Amino acid sequence: MDLGPLNICEEMTVLHGGFLLAEQLFRPKTLAELTKSDWEHVGRPIVEALREISSATACSQPFAWKKKALIIIWAKALQPYPVTPSDTETLWQEDVFFSVGNMIPTINHTVLFELLKSLEASGLFIQLLMALPATVCRAELERFLEHMTIDTSSKDVAFFLDVWWEMMKHKGNQQDPLLSQFRTMAHKYLSSSDEFSHPPKRFKSDPDVCPTMPLLGMLLTGLKQIQDRILCPGMKCCTLANLADMLTVFALMEDNPQEVSATVYLDKLATVISVWNTDTQNPYHQQALAEKVKEAERDISLTSLARLPSETILVGFEFLRSLLREWREELRATLGGSQGTSYSSYRLCDSLTSFSQNLKLYLDTASLSKEERQVASELAECVGDFLKDTNRVLKNKGFEKDITASIAMAIIEQKLDRHMEMCYIFASERKWAFSDEWLACLASSRAVFQEPGLVLELLEAVVDVSAADGAVPRPQIKQVIDLILECHAHLSLPDKNKVLSGVLLSWGRKGLSEKLLGHLEGFQEDLNTTFNQLTQSASEQGLANAIASVARLVILHPEITVKKVCSMAVVNLGTHRFLAQILTAFPALRFAEEQGPNPSTTIVEFVLPFLMLDVKEVDLSLRIFIQTLEANTCLEEYWLQTCSPFPLIFSLCQLLNGFSRYWQLPKEKRCLPLDGKDLVIHILELLCEVVSANAETFCPDTWVKSLSWLHWKLEQLDWTVGLRLKSFFEGHFKCEVPATLFEICKLSEDKWTCQAHPRYGPGTGLLAWMECSCISSSISEQMLALLVVDVGNPEEVRLFSKGFLVALVQVMPWCSPQEWQCLHQLTRRLLEKQLLHVPYSLEYIQFVPLLNLKPFAQELQLSVLLLRAFQFLCSQSCHNWLPVEGWSHVVKLLCNSLTDLLDSVRFIQSVGPWAQGQEQDLTQETLFFYTQVFCHVLHIMAMLHQEVCEPLYVLALEILTCYETLSKTNPSVSSLLQKVNEQHFLKSIAENISPEERRQTLLQKISNF
Repeated sequence: MDLGPLNICEEMTVLHGGFLLAEQLFRPKTLAELTKSDWEHVGRPIVEALREISSATACSQPFAWKKKALIIIWAKALQPYPVTPSDTETLWQEDVFFSVGNMIPTINHTVLFELLKSLEASGLFIQLLMALPATVCRAELERFLEHMTIDTSSKDVAFFLDVWWEMMKHKGNQQDPLLSQFRTMAHKYLSSSDEFSHPPKRFKSDPDVCPTMPLLGMLLTGLKQIQDRILCPGMKCCTLANLADMLTVFALMEDNPQEVSATVYLDKLATVISVWNTDTQNPYHQQALAEKVKEAERDISLTSLARLPSETILVGFEFLRSLLREWREELRATLGGSQGTSYSSYRLCDSLTSFSQNLKLYLDTASLSKEERQVASELAECVGDFLKDTNRVLKNKGFEKDITASIAMAIIEQKLDRHMEMCYIFASERKWAFSDEWLACLASSRAVFQEPGLVLELLEAVVDVSAADGAVPRPQIKQVIDLILECHAHLSLPDKNKVLSGVLLSWGRKGLSEKLLGHLEGFQEDLNTTFNQLTQSASEQGLANAIASVARLVILHPEITVKKVCSMAVVNLGTHRFLAQILTAFPALRFAEEQGPNPSTTIVEFVLPFLMLDVKEVDLSLRIFIQTLEANTCLEEYWLQTCSPFPLIFSLCQLLNGFSRYWQLPKEKRCLPLDGKDLVIHILELLCEVVSANAETFCPDTWVKSLSWLHWKLEQLDWTVGLRLKSFFEGHFKCEVPATLFEICKLSEDKWTCQAHPRYGPGTGLLAWMECSCISSSISEQMLALLVVDVGNPEEVRLFSKGFLVALVQVMPWCSPQEWQCLHQLTRRLLEKQLLHVPYSLEYIQFVPLLNLKPFAQELQLSVLLLRAFQFLCSQSCHNWLPVEGWSHVVKLLCNSLTDLLDSVRFIQSVGPWAQGQEQDLTQETLFFYTQVFCHVLHIMAMLHQEVCEPLYVLALEILTCYETLSKTNPSVSSLLQKVNEQHFLKSIAENISPEERRQTLLQKISNF
């Protein structure tokens, strides 16, 4: 069997020898009979053996073998005795401690506890104790306390106090395999022995209580039993400090106390270690700083996951009050003495101060019985009186504080608790910067400084220090800059952008170059070399390396780096796409220019090459384009002529053409979202406006030829694209539209001409009319004015209305938000002119209300029209038109329209003559409208896939909120019975919604009316 770390080895042989010598010294008795008084004579060989092992293995396995040895010894003490032959067979196979344990004679717990005391191993004792199963743990502590009360010596008291203190500091280590094996072994012994079948007599087992709580209660009881043996002032200080800390952390503090700031934390560590440095009796006095910092962190970081029982707290309060009164005068004399401050006296004052502060808060906030409040109040007064004198004494003694920097660096180097906060103090504390210790810490721990905030802090430190002429040697500054750039190089791209943003915010477009000019020798050479290598190896594979190289340059001098990118794009044919990809990796690269870069260069290099189908960078190019256009429209010089304006216009038209069959394209071919269509339209309109305004800068012949070329190229595209250039071509070319449009519009043949389009057969005139109408508000108004419908002929209006719904369903999914807004407004105008008939059904009305719905007639008709459109879209003949993204898009358009309707209704309800009390108000009518639109929304949700319904679900909740708000602000609008009926009606509609979570939320909201 593989025994892992518990193999028989040289160290085990030494331990075996120690026990053999002890056995010889104790003959004829066995070690299982050893008593406390025998240990001084018998135990020395065992102690010396363990010290020899620890000393010999200190370099290769510090601390490890002492823990192993104590686990083996404790396991031996726990092993059931006597062992039968059958037990031996089982143990040999299953117990990892069996073979090594057999090298140790049978022992009792006295050997274990006296050995722990002799080794001053209170920390190890608690580690191993807390690794045991709860029942065994409590039984073992019970044994320990009984052992301590027999012939109690000063060493017993000191060890007891250390064990108590370690118990409070213990945080557990679930990853230690040795402790896991120890726990498993104890479980096996537990199941095979009656010894642990009953809990110790001093407590009742409660599986829900944090395991530390009953143990602390047991220690408090044990303290009372040895109270009379606490004789020297140092031990009295420790006793009171322990008791105060236990009550503070495990009784008075909040469950999740706020962490002290990093500077306060560091200052407290410095104080503790300063006291240790002056207290020659302290066990940590001779330790290295790193070990002191580790232990000091434990001392000042007490935390609790639970609270002591109230009866234990009361006992603790009474006991602390009693001890303070009994020992007050002696301790005042000790603390006021001329000798230096010991750690025990420092702890006493610090612990009582913290206890006093927390006790005051406890008295103000806790619900206490009369007896509890009296005890706590008396204790508060007693502690306050004690601290008045002792704190004054300690303040006058002072402590060494110049070790703060060393402590912070030790925390960073060992990655102890809160080491990242120490990194920020390290980077921002100018007094520490550039010392030999500081440089060594940064060099050895540079991996932990790989955070954008720390990189920026370090850069600021370098800039500040370099500004002090000659204060720091140049080679040191160069060394630190290189270390910081190395940290920066390991950041992720988003984090590098954060650093870049910080650099631009702090030092502007010139970055670090001005502040660190003397320390960046060779930057220009580095810049040229880097970009020459990039342009020679431009490839997708090399993009990540290229971005990493440029990231370093761009924080040193952002402006020069960007200009270098632009110039390389101009002079190196074919690299513009690769270089643009590099720039897109740095969205943080934004800075104000005194004389903006030549806009034509920007357009030629970073816009025109990308305005083609199936290119991922189209979106970025469009954003660069619009910013360049808007930023330079006021320039006196007409710069667009050098940018091939007509190919630019055609490229934009090609993009628009791609939207005409957007949902038929595979997802990977849709280079822009459908919302992006509005941006393309805006750029096209602005570009045509600028070019038209500067037509005189062209040679007349060139202008006409350019227009003809563009018109010829547009014949390849959808006819609606060309119609968007109606104003641009005016006076040169007629507007070309499908012939069927002439059937329903009075179009002038002077300005309009028909063209054969295969997709527009008989009966498609209304479809063409609607596609024209959503191009712009001006064309929409023109189409409405030219429409031929006889309002006096009901049959013609009925047929037009049916055709309108069919055309609307065919156009809606391909509309951008602005185009849909045009159609929404056009529909309103048709309703106003009574050209569009939308019959209002009674499918969502329980009874015919006696209401004045005329002010809301349009809104109700629009809501019904949208419902009918979605019934059409979701029908068997149309349901497979759109992918999931398409359904999400039409749902978004629908929600926009319904939100407009809600806004319109609120406006009508609030500003009509009824709002001034001239007539009856429209509150009841508005509530009726809300119920109808709510029903329409839920009807549409029931027809759609759940995954696209989230916006409609949110809208339904908003409608219910509108209903509830209006109903509450107008309590007299309807009878209680009517409200109950309306509530029941809304619930019956909501019952049909899925999934369950949405249904229950809607029902709950309705129930709250």
